[in-house]
Amino acid sequence: MNCMFAYWIEYAALGVTAGFLAGLLGVGGGLIIVPVLTFMFSSQFVSSPHIAHLAIGTSLATIVFTSISSIRSHNSHAAIDWPTVVRISPGIVLGTFTGSWVAAGLSTCFLKAFFVAFLFVVSVQLLLDIRPKSHRTLPGSFGLISAGGIIGWLSSLVGIGGGSMSVPLLIWCNMPAHRAVGTSAAIGLPIALAGSLGYIITGMHFSDLPALTLGFVYIPAVSCVAVASFASAPFGARLAHRLPVPRLKRIFAGFLLIIALKMLWGII
Repeated sequence: MNCMFAYWIEYAALGVTAGFLAGLLGVGGGLIIVPVLTFMFSSQFVSSPHIAHLAIGTSLATIVFTSISSIRSHNSHAAIDWPTVVRISPGIVLGTFTGSWVAAGLSTCFLKAFFVAFLFVVSVQLLLDIRPKSHRTLPGSFGLISAGGIIGWLSSLVGIGGGSMSVPLLIWCNMPAHRAVGTSAAIGLPIALAGSLGYIITGMHFSDLPALTLGFVYIPAVSCVAVASFASAPFGARLAHRLPVPRLKRIFAGFLLIIALKMLWGII
């Protein structure tokens, strides 16, 4: 019981950190939640062959709650382009749900390696402050649905809300940066809903999962991380207007590189 209580405290601390960083830097908490849960689950469920699946499914489930908080904040500032959200969502849902089914057939080792590669890409993007040039308008419905399918599929394999992909896409399509971030936050909700549902359904077919799981979603971690991140995200968002965010993003990118290298070393 004492050991379980200690894990709950760690989950809450993870939620506070992920929510604060997401609010401060505009970077999805999944980039922190997935690797940390992977490390924690590896020590907590030593014999489970589904560590990565549990970490990704649990991360997506927590994003359901944090994205709702983020949507409320951005919508109060009229920073969400709802017509774009509606047009891209069918592709988002289809891609995310399909990706979760594909992930169920992949090994934990492959999912870890895929996540490491994704971390390296995001880290370089943050370190070099790579931003696309705004030189075109939003594509038609078919183009947005196709883009949504790709974003959703990739997000379901790494357990994130898709902001590291949807924000650059929207800015590339000449949407103002603050509106792109708000719209991306709204896009994160269908990603989280479809992804967590997919990981729950596909996980139901496995009988060797730890107790207190719903498919590939670990309930204690979801409850602790979600509540803590929901509460801490607004504080990070307020500090974003006072602190040197570009410099903090580079520090965060260095931290992600360290995590990626640690995970890569574990795979090797």
